[in-house]
Amino acid sequence: MAEKSRLRRSISRWASTHDQHARDMRRAYAPDETHDRIADAPDRQRVRLRGTLRTVTLRPRGGVPALEAELYDGTGSLTVIWLGRRTIAGVTPGRSVEVQGRIGRHDGQRIIYNPRYELMP
Repeated sequence: MAEKSRLRRSISRWASTHDQHARDMRRAYAPDETHDRIADAPDRQRVRLRGTLRTVTLRPRGGVPALEAELYDGTGSLTVIWLGRRTIAGVTPGRSVEVQGRIGRHDGQRIIYNPRYELMP
């Protein structure tokens, strides 16, 4: 019984830490007149988003190298894919970036292909 309550406490601490992190991200990447939040960004229209890269992986698509990253801003996440690229200097997990492009969908997943990007400090 004590084991279950210890597990619950650990999960509860992790969840509250995760919630606080999401709140911090929403505050840091708050929308303004030129930037959208990922959760509110419309599909098939030009958007400008800011967030942190959670993951960066090399995943070939159709025999072409593709650098794939998950962008997160505290409200949601989407996949950013640079076709024909194996690496991009500075594009690493934990890095803050601004991306511009059109959001599309592939297998139910929101994706921006070959966005313009700017590395943020």
